[in-house]
Amino acid sequence: MNDVNWKEEVLNRKQSLMNDLEGLLKIESVLDEENATEDAPFGSEVKKALDYMLNLGKRDGYQTKNVEQVAGHLEFGQGEEIIGILCHVDVVPAGNDWTTPPFTPDVREGKMYARGAIDDKGPTIAAYWAMNIVKELYPALSKRVRMIVGTDEESSWRCVDTYFIHEEMPTMGFAPDAVFPIIHAEKGIADFEWIFPFNEEREETFVLYSFHSGQRLNMVPDHAIAKCQSSEDQLLDVKKAFELFLNDKNIKGIATLDKQLTLEIHGVSVHGSAPQEGVNAAFRLAEFLEGLSLDQNGSAYINFITKWLQDDFTGERLGVSFKDNITGSLTMNAGTFEYQASQQGRIGINLRYPVTCQFDHVKQTFEKVTGPMSVEMKVVDHMTPHHVPQDHELIQKLQHVYEKQTGKEAKLLSIGGGTYARSLNAGVAFGALFEGKPQLAHQKDEYVDIEDLLKAAAIYAEAIYELAK
Repeated sequence: MNDVNWKEEVLNRKQSLMNDLEGLLKIESVLDEENATEDAPFGSEVKKALDYMLNLGKRDGYQTKNVEQVAGHLEFGQGEEIIGILCHVDVVPAGNDWTTPPFTPDVREGKMYARGAIDDKGPTIAAYWAMNIVKELYPALSKRVRMIVGTDEESSWRCVDTYFIHEEMPTMGFAPDAVFPIIHAEKGIADFEWIFPFNEEREETFVLYSFHSGQRLNMVPDHAIAKCQSSEDQLLDVKKAFELFLNDKNIKGIATLDKQLTLEIHGVSVHGSAPQEGVNAAFRLAEFLEGLSLDQNGSAYINFITKWLQDDFTGERLGVSFKDNITGSLTMNAGTFEYQASQQGRIGINLRYPVTCQFDHVKQTFEKVTGPMSVEMKVVDHMTPHHVPQDHELIQKLQHVYEKQTGKEAKLLSIGGGTYARSLNAGVAFGALFEGKPQLAHQKDEYVDIEDLLKAAAIYAEAIYELAK
């Protein structure tokens, strides 16, 4: 019978846990392919973070394995089945304006500040020490417990793709890289471009010379810029009209006239999984340009934006506004825009679709609109949806543990984002951020609440025991 006080066991090891976390946080494990080597495909610091975790495993008596220098695992126990814990030790670039250096961990008011503190080095160390506790108290389990460590989660997931070419798939498991209680469903995510044809055209009096907006498909663009060519008088009239447009719409922007007319608009950037919460600068600029007598190619490009995309974040106008009771509505973020006169125009889309939706159906529906325009669709990246049914053994046991330790309902959540959980046939995202706590991953002054991290470690320890006993 399990009568272990898991919280007390974690507190007894708090200093060792914190020491290991501090050591990991000091490593600047940001993707660095420019300086990649055969032994360090994602850069020396990323490889250093992987080695750090494998060396912890060797120190504490785990079976360890390095897989192609991009992933690895730490394992204890015996049996045919494996309980997997998927973590990653790579981090996004630190950015600017930190209160203290991002790779010099600093404890203030019960929080440890550092890049990666909550995403995902803090949860990784919490799960590691949870494994240590179970291994010490219950050395003879019926299943193997394996922590799989990835190093490319923040970019292309090449680590787990490579890992599962060489290693077996766990029976079930969790990724401590999101929020509590339990994320059991993740939307499908597709990144693609629409490529617009260039048509030879007659001489035009007002030419859209260029239109650019956005840097990443999964972010709402917060800046858009267009350049126009025409007679000086006509450009002056358009400049005045644009300034009135900015005033009427209460939008920040500027118009500059110097041989060409340059129009700029500022919006509000948010994550592409919730585009309705931002202000897409490209939409606002296209809205203004639509009212002008543009050249043939420029007009086709701008009219596509305003007719089919502008302020429609669920794909309703394109006929793909699918939704289900598990993961909610499809979302579309128009994240990048590239147009240059005499060249093909491009629009980059980040699409997140429900688990019951078929991506091939979405593509076929798009084709009904884009086909007659000779607009080509090029898929850049695609992850299929992921869903673990609520009656699955994994869900049932994690719910029991979470409710026992917190006294709160273990609600099942769905997200538009993607976690390593979807790399498992039966995997969920499980913490480590508690409900109502601010999410500062990828932001300056990222931190992990130390008390919460210790609570998470206790939850992970009991969860590992229940899944593997």
